[in-house]
Amino acid sequence: MRITFLMPRYPWGPSGGYKVVYEYANRLVSRGHEVTVVHPRRLKYAMLPGRLTLRNRIRRVKTSLTELTAKPSTNWYAIDGRVQLKFVANSSPEFIPDGDAVFATSWQTVQSVLRYAPKSGSKFYLVQGYEIWDGHDELVNATWRLSLHKVVVSKWLLDLGKKLGAHDVEYIPNAIDGRVYRLLKPIETRPLQVAMAFSALSIKGAADGIKALAIARSEFPEMKVVLFGKDRLPTWVPGWMKYYRDPPQGVIVNEIYNGSRVFLSSSWAEGFALPPAEAASCGCAIVATDSGGIRDYVENGLTGLLSPPRSPGLLAANLCLLLGDKNLSEKLAEAGRRSVQGFSWERSADLLEALICKVSARQKNQKEEKERAVIAD
Repeated sequence: MRITFLMPRYPWGPSGGYKVVYEYANRLVSRGHEVTVVHPRRLKYAMLPGRLTLRNRIRRVKTSLTELTAKPSTNWYAIDGRVQLKFVANSSPEFIPDGDAVFATSWQTVQSVLRYAPKSGSKFYLVQGYEIWDGHDELVNATWRLSLHKVVVSKWLLDLGKKLGAHDVEYIPNAIDGRVYRLLKPIETRPLQVAMAFSALSIKGAADGIKALAIARSEFPEMKVVLFGKDRLPTWVPGWMKYYRDPPQGVIVNEIYNGSRVFLSSSWAEGFALPPAEAASCGCAIVATDSGGIRDYVENGLTGLLSPPRSPGLLAANLCLLLGDKNLSEKLAEAGRRSVQGFSWERSADLLEALICKVSARQKNQKEEKERAVIAD
């Protein structure tokens, strides 16, 4: 099979959404498929005039400037050399190879994929989140109802798709590579350290997480905090929090995840929530907001602790509960680690491969039936 993934733009650094696509590309190409990942410098998609806030307008201008000057960076992820990476000017059909399947990987790429000729392959939409933070609600919601075969990465998105009137939706969860994200340091020997992924995107709720950590430190002054991310750390973040900017994967696994007792996630909404799952696989107890997709592997009180989004006080209360109860934190850490072990990339790749083959075969049969009908007439 010849499979193409259309990405939102050039990769500028580590990204969970890109990581998922690259992982699928690696898995599919290892099974003998031809895989192309197309990265356009710019995308063309319709916007509703006059609906962006001033903050979003400023952010869009900054993004446009970055798109014009940025150089692609994929060295942060191990991509199989057989995967064809294409860095092109835009998402025009001329840059899309002929194939059996072509995937939109964000709401902004859906319109481009819909315009592609049938020779590009059956049209799919890999839905990794409810992307209303990066566009208008109306436009994002409309993409769910378009005639693409949709793949959602969590049960929360599956339920959301039904509410939005989506059809042809398949649930194929994200996964964790247990060979990479693994337990290296016994849970019971870990210090009173909390890890958190930091992002400047408001929907990631970093400010709520920082507030929760500050509240917890007032009760546990010996607590250490490590943050990591690709953005520059704002000046309002307390200096007693250690920050790793763009750390290599080995540092994330060995020092951050395996060096921490608890992982804190404060996102308002997540399609699946990869960092908490990675941390859980490394033996961290999870304290998080109920951001949607995280429910696939965290059940409140059994495999982690959840609280409502945008409530730093409640998040802090759960954090303090685990910091003050070592037995409970160890129990939840082990239960959470077992929970995420059920999410295998091999199984998810099996499901995605089977779906592509099924849809392609069905459309091929439909085409042949139409041709036979024409000949019969």
